[in-house]
Amino acid sequence: MKMKLAALLVGLALTAAPALAQDKIKLKVIGQPLATGLIQKNREQPFFETLAQKTGLPIEVEYKPIDTLGIKDTEQLRVMKAGLFEMASLRMSQNSRDEPTILCLDLVGLNPDYRTGRAVANAYAGILDQRLQKQFGVKLLGVWPFGPQVLFCKKPVAKLADVKGLKVRTYDQNLAKFIESLGGTPVPIAFAETHQSLSLGVVDCAVTGPSSANSAGWPEVSTHYLPIGMQIALNGYAVTLPAWNKFKPDQQKKLQAAFDAVIEDIWKYSEELFVDASNCNVGKDPCTTGKKFSLVNVPVTQGDLDIVKKAVRDISFPVWAEVCDKTNPGCSATWKKAVGPIVGIK
Repeated sequence: MKMKLAALLVGLALTAAPALAQDKIKLKVIGQPLATGLIQKNREQPFFETLAQKTGLPIEVEYKPIDTLGIKDTEQLRVMKAGLFEMASLRMSQNSRDEPTILCLDLVGLNPDYRTGRAVANAYAGILDQRLQKQFGVKLLGVWPFGPQVLFCKKPVAKLADVKGLKVRTYDQNLAKFIESLGGTPVPIAFAETHQSLSLGVVDCAVTGPSSANSAGWPEVSTHYLPIGMQIALNGYAVTLPAWNKFKPDQQKKLQAAFDAVIEDIWKYSEELFVDASNCNVGKDPCTTGKKFSLVNVPVTQGDLDIVKKAVRDISFPVWAEVCDKTNPGCSATWKKAVGPIVGIK
């Protein structure tokens, strides 16, 4: 009798094993481009590759940087809505044509420093989450920054106004309008194509964070560096609602806690990278995270700071509000109520 019972238990265990494997929730994840550098390499990819182990959740994660997938970073919301991927490291500005509401997180001049950027993200992330759920069936798990987006040029510049007459690589409509207001010509180019575009003279200048630029070798094909932050490049982590709803409530809490922790870490790491990479790009010490170059470090003038600060009220907010209110009526009023007090806009 005991032998029969033992055999029965063994048989049940063997038949249960495949069932347990099938119960794993598969998560195909779109990551940041490899070309963007150290946040992707040292924080994001390791996080996803160890997510199952750290959380103890029944998940199987397949993480791939977007520049290895053959899809554009402007298509993330669309492919998630179609169910082709369950998660994404969401490139906010790049997806703003599909959902203009996204852009209000990082209007030109809105986030001059990390403290302000974090306050804006905290104030608006919940509102944006509801919009993404409604329009795309996607839940926003949190928001994090690449860091201040600064100017690299292969032609001499002494101040921000010197972009007049120059072609400047941009990545969203809001930044493009700002460059136009300075007399420059905005050219929308994907990050991975910017190095070559600078090298060939397709553009004279380009905007990104100092660490990403260093990793991608932009200082090899530029000469001047103007470290004034026009935006802070807020990005996010998102999951489709069908995938999210496969988790039980206690599992959802564990998953959210894991994302909260990595996002907190990235906020700190981003600021460290910004300072260090800025040194690297102009050949200063300490330079521990990147390669040393010898770009001309253009001093940021008070005039430059004033131009960027005034951009929110005069250019970036009005331009965004007109577009957003057409597709999401009342979104600018909602933004004013949530974010206005942080930046002094009523």
